[in-house]
Amino acid sequence: MATNGSNPRIIAHRGASGYLPEHTLEAKVLAHWQGADFLEQDVVATRDGELIVFHDIHLESITDVAALYPSRNREDGHYYAVDFDLSEIRALTVGRRNDDPGELDAIYPQGAPELSERFAVSTLREEIDLIQELNRVTGRDVGIYPELKHPAWHRQHGIDLTEGLLDILAATGYENAEDAIFVQCFDPEEIRRLRQQFATPLRLIQLIDDGQDYAGLLTPDGLVELAEFAQGIGSGYGQLAEFGADEMVRRSRLFEEARAAGLELHPYTFRRRDLPPYAESLEALLELFFGDIPVDAVFCDYPDVAVRVRDSVGG
Repeated sequence: MATNGSNPRIIAHRGASGYLPEHTLEAKVLAHWQGADFLEQDVVATRDGELIVFHDIHLESITDVAALYPSRNREDGHYYAVDFDLSEIRALTVGRRNDDPGELDAIYPQGAPELSERFAVSTLREEIDLIQELNRVTGRDVGIYPELKHPAWHRQHGIDLTEGLLDILAATGYENAEDAIFVQCFDPEEIRRLRQQFATPLRLIQLIDDGQDYAGLLTPDGLVELAEFAQGIGSGYGQLAEFGADEMVRRSRLFEEARAAGLELHPYTFRRRDLPPYAESLEALLELFFGDIPVDAVFCDYPDVAVRVRDSVGG
């Protein structure tokens, strides 16, 4: 297990999502080939209780759901996955993210024919089966990194997302602390529920952002308490770095206090766009967090770049 920044793990953020549409099987195959240590799966549920790999609880941002099912949106305008059976979702085509397209704009311009036939939504079980087969034929042991998306919201709709996830993980051989898996969630109560109600031994990561909802959790006492339930935190990388008046980048208070509590650090999301002022390139940003601000893992849209920089920094 990597700790204190030693040989940090590369987590393919939604697969190789800087190159191919996010969370498609093709993006996961590419990330596996590029050398990622873990492949991320965001998990939501369909109306018939199937777990699919999809970032949002609604479908319209990266699919053609509005064209195929124009009358199936709710009053807020969203097309929710939980309102569709798996058979209906399988008819959708996955493309570039229309609210945050990023670099895919250059690779797949809007309306490009490459996105009209090739990419689809997969189930969690299908993706796990694929990863395990890739591991078998390559001899690698690439792990999985599922995220429970809005579990409380799913329970309001009659679906226990956590129970469903754990059932699939048990059926596919992920049951022990040493298995190649982390489970992540933004909801602190769900992290507690995983450890207490379900008594899972799997490694857990508490996701956070810089909002006030996590202010109490991110105190020294809160981090020590969190360490009783989780192995680490997944924060924005900017929460771990401070840019001083002298234009030097330093480790933040959160970095030091999380380390003191014994927590791993798995920051997100390293990509070419929206770089901070202290990094002129993705490569420079990664070098900083592999060196001066050493973390245990990074979520990156470009697994090949992260692997190359890690290997260079590590000698």
